[in-house]
Parts: sequence; structure tokens; C-alpha cells
Amino acid sequence: MADHLEASVTLPSDPASVAAARTYVVGTLAEWGLPADTDVSDTVRLIVSELATNAVQHTFGQSPTFTVDVALDRDERLRIGVTDSHPRFPKRLPAAVQQDNGRGMVIVRWLTAECGGRLRVRPTREGGKTVSIELPWTAPGQPVPAEPVPAVGRPEPQR
Repeated sequence: MADHLEASVTLPSDPASVAAARTYVVGTLAEWGLPADTDVSDTVRLIVSELATNAVQHTFGQSPTFTVDVALDRDERLRIGVTDSHPRFPKRLPAAVQQDNGRGMVIVRWLTAECGGRLRVRPTREGGKTVSIELPWTAPGQPVPAEPVPAVGRPEPQR
């Protein structure tokens, strides 16, 4: 694989674009060797959903589009960023029991950390922000054959 791969898509700040962002990222990663039916792919799908949803819901119409960037460096680090033109950074809200929303960044931070990655928020030159995650690249290699498991109740063969 190449030392560096990049892909990017700009979508309208519309609720339908959240699904389009998910589909784009998962499809891109599948092209790069990460099958869509893996746990890592499911985690990335959820992270992209949360970041794209934030870009649509929390920019209050002040960001007509958002951009999703995907980059893979030397088959080691995967970076995914969502950029919008609204200047307000995401805030961690206290989790109330009856609260229907506001937990997206907590979920993203937790999932990213669980995968051994990190979350960053940084301003853009144009006055907006990019919320990005960086994860270790874990595209599956060749499967390793498992050791045979002896049947219960039968003695193991002598070696």
C-alpha cells in the first residue's frame, strides 16, 4: 500500500448528509483494506455519525457545508476529521438522566480512547473548526489458524 492515502468529501449541512458521510468513510476504508463488517469499521461508523451529526445540528445554519477528510499514513495511523465553518468548539455537557442529546463528544472520546487513539479539536484558518480522531490502523491481515480445541469429555491426543 502507498505511504499516504487521502480522501475527502464535502456535503451539505443537512441531516441526510450524516448517512452519506458514514457511507463515504466506510466505503473508502473498505477500498483501503478494512472490510465493512469488522468491529473497527463499526466503531468508525459510529464516530463519523456523531461528528457529522454535530456538524449539522450544532452549527445553527451558520455552516452550509461540512467536509469529511480521511487519511492513512504508512499503514499505521488513520485520521478522520470533520470540518465546518462555525467557530464554536464542542462543549462537554453534563450528562442528565433525561437528556436526549449532548453526549456525542463523550461517546467519540471514549470510543477513540478505547481503540488507542486520540481526539483533537482545532480552529481552521477560515474561522471554523476541525474535530478529528486518530486511530492505529488495524486492517486485518491474513487470518491466523486457531489451535484445535479438544472436545469436552475426550482426552487430548498424546504428542
